[in-house]
Amino acid sequence: MMNRAENRTKPAMLRPGRGAKRPVSIWELLVWAFQVERVKLDFDGQNLSRMAGERRGVGMEYILMQRRNLGCAVDGGGTSDSHPDADMVADAVAALPEWCGGTRMALSIAEAARAGIMPDWGSVEAPRCQPMAWKNHWRGPFAEKTLWTGQGRWPANQLGRDDGYVCLVTYSGTAAHVAGMRRAWLAWWGALLELRVTFQTMGLTAFSVSNDMPPQAPWKENPLTRM
Repeated sequence: MMNRAENRTKPAMLRPGRGAKRPVSIWELLVWAFQVERVKLDFDGQNLSRMAGERRGVGMEYILMQRRNLGCAVDGGGTSDSHPDADMVADAVAALPEWCGGTRMALSIAEAARAGIMPDWGSVEAPRCQPMAWKNHWRGPFAEKTLWTGQGRWPANQLGRDDGYVCLVTYSGTAAHVAGMRRAWLAWWGALLELRVTFQTMGLTAFSVSNDMPPQAPWKENPLTRM
């Protein structure tokens, strides 16, 4: 099982290669760019991005080539001191096409990479029923009760002093909730795959992007979450 601690990346050990390009996974590259180099997304210059979505056969590679032809980094480089490869990473993430999640996915990837933690796919979610509110007592906290006024309530003249109270509860970790988290993970994984192919096609100055990827369906690797 992959938990939140195992999903955390330590990018401080990652350094651009000198001479020969340093092999790096797409996730390590993203964490390095957003956490170490502190690049930021900028969606102001999206003419090329929109054109990529309108022209068949034109993708992020075309966008990056056009920006590279200008001879400088544009829209997404953060500060002028950031590494050129980090600028390219920010440009590529900002230019994610809509079928990969577009702007919303770009922001999600940048936020996760900046924190160095992959999204949670529901690894720690377990079905549970718990009170909606707790009340403190000198003996310890206990579930807060409230007088039930909904359907099926007994007539007031038939209730004793302590009758008619219920404990309102909430459910979490349901099958629908976990399924949504897994769909979000698969969408995030697909966006990383698109970025990996982009940088393997375009190439970077100091890194070579390997085929290493986070597991596509980590819940299948855990016998407790296979069902």
